[in-house]
Amino acid sequence: MKLLVVHCHPSGSSFNAALKNTVVETAEGRGHEVRVIDLYAEGFEPVMDEKEWLGYPTPGVNEVPVKTHLDQLRWCTGLIFVYPTWWYGQPAMLKGWVDRVWVPHATFTLPTDKMDWTPHLTNIRLMGVVTTLGSPWWWWTFGMGAPARKFFFRSLRNCCHRRCRTFWLGLHLMDSTTHEQRRAFVEKVRRRIQRL
Repeated sequence: MKLLVVHCHPSGSSFNAALKNTVVETAEGRGHEVRVIDLYAEGFEPVMDEKEWLGYPTPGVNEVPVKTHLDQLRWCTGLIFVYPTWWYGQPAMLKGWVDRVWVPHATFTLPTDKMDWTPHLTNIRLMGVVTTLGSPWWWWTFGMGAPARKFFFRSLRNCCHRRCRTFWLGLHLMDSTTHEQRRAFVEKVRRRIQRL
């Protein structure tokens, strides 16, 4: 599998970075070809300026500012996001990446009265999320309705292959976890990636 890992955390020494390393090392150990987009490390600009916004609906024009990232999305067959959940969603850096990179005509075509929604990233057959959350699972799921999970698996997944498989691995109550709980989660992530 050609696996693209999109990582979003400001600290390279964080537990989140360790999760990203686990995903990458395990996948490479299983023979997958892996590429990493580390948004903070590369200094990705998440803000869409006016010029880019004006060109957003225009095919081709909207691809120019984010061509290297679109090339990575078109290359991969599997896509895994590794990030911390902040305020029930992805960090602004990651949301800005989606806003700027997942542009119409390159990743999808909006429906019209004559045509349905059309996905363009049909090369992607697997989408996964590895994240940490401060909230307990019951509040995240029943109180808030798992908003980030819906964002990835109901929204972005619609741009991918119609049979795109998904997985979600979340460590809840991150701020009060023990070393043993964090280690167990790392092993859970490793086992899941070994099954790809």
